[in-house]
Amino acid sequence: MDFAYDARTEELRAKLLAFMDEFVYPAEAVAHEQRERLASPWDTPEVVEDLKAEARRQGLWNLFLPDAEYGAGLTNLQYAPLAEITGRSPHLAPTALNCAAPDTGNMELLAQFASDEQKKQWLEPLLAGEIRSAFAMTEPEVASSDATNIETRIERSADGSEYVVTGRKWYISGAMNPDCKIFIVMGKTDPDGADVRRQQSMILVPRDTPGVEIRRAMQVYGYEDHSHGGHAEVVFHGARVPASALVGEEGGGFAIAQARLGPGRIHHCMRLIGMAERAIELMCRRAVGRTAFGKPLAQQGVVHTWIADARVAVEQLRLLVLKTAWLMDTVGNRGAHTEIQAIKIATPRAVVDIIDRAVQLHGAGGVSQDFPLAELWAGARTLKLADGPDEVHQRSLARRELKRYV
Repeated sequence: MDFAYDARTEELRAKLLAFMDEFVYPAEAVAHEQRERLASPWDTPEVVEDLKAEARRQGLWNLFLPDAEYGAGLTNLQYAPLAEITGRSPHLAPTALNCAAPDTGNMELLAQFASDEQKKQWLEPLLAGEIRSAFAMTEPEVASSDATNIETRIERSADGSEYVVTGRKWYISGAMNPDCKIFIVMGKTDPDGADVRRQQSMILVPRDTPGVEIRRAMQVYGYEDHSHGGHAEVVFHGARVPASALVGEEGGGFAIAQARLGPGRIHHCMRLIGMAERAIELMCRRAVGRTAFGKPLAQQGVVHTWIADARVAVEQLRLLVLKTAWLMDTVGNRGAHTEIQAIKIATPRAVVDIIDRAVQLHGAGGVSQDFPLAELWAGARTLKLADGPDEVHQRSLARRELKRYV
């Protein structure tokens, strides 16, 4: 396993690091100021569009998509260090590069499973950064950690020409953004089917379809996450779409969801490492710049422990993420299943702890809007739930491990 960065990765890393220093970090405060003046808090600040244009000009665009026909054609191992860099400014950099969730997962899904007509209508404008999208799976009335529980119905009309979508979803990321034009909805086409993993299907529902209600924005630890387009509660009141809106085949929804979530999980972990690096940098700057009880915080023994432990944790996590990326490239997502679950368990847990120590070191400033730490903490903590809670992955991983002894 050779994790050395190849020439193309090094070239893109250098360009991306310069892009972050010259454009992204200075834009963080600008985006915040512009957002306060927008007619709607869900509109996109002008500086974000400027960043997108500059990223495209520099060739830092769609780096996440390994399919060379649609994206940069990078392997997971090549993309990992780039995603880490964007994680240092998770609310700006991924969007600037058209590498932000949930659009990344949705574009991967469409590239892999959509019809030619669906790709032309939805994938192409997503790749161009002209629209945004949302993935509607999680529901408030059932334990969505078990995706077979979902209750949204996708029913074929009497004449077979349409599907009727009825159900309630929540925490649908990006749905508050007016640029979000399409929902990929998971629901049941065969709720009584014998195989619980063949009951579900995926369907495309345009935002402006009659019967689609964007009910409210859901907060995450008190944040409404304007930069990602919010997390909405969405209700489908018998929304009708053409039969051609089905993605893949009836009964294929569960398999499509699993195919979508695998790369998404590793992308989140890549960015989380960048978030941890940002927290360590802020921790060190604070430690050398503040004095308490007669000496700099950097001379306090407990601060040494926090910084050392954080560095050790990040180096361990990065190696595990790189190994997982290498396995995904060499033996496929199924062959990397154990490692994907391992990083999904380990990375958010460790990064939450690192950011929490950074918050502690900043005192009142750490929980304020004057530093990015509180928002970083909320995002990292949420990833212990998103794409499957820790306990689901622990259960699956343990069962896989035990099979060797039974």
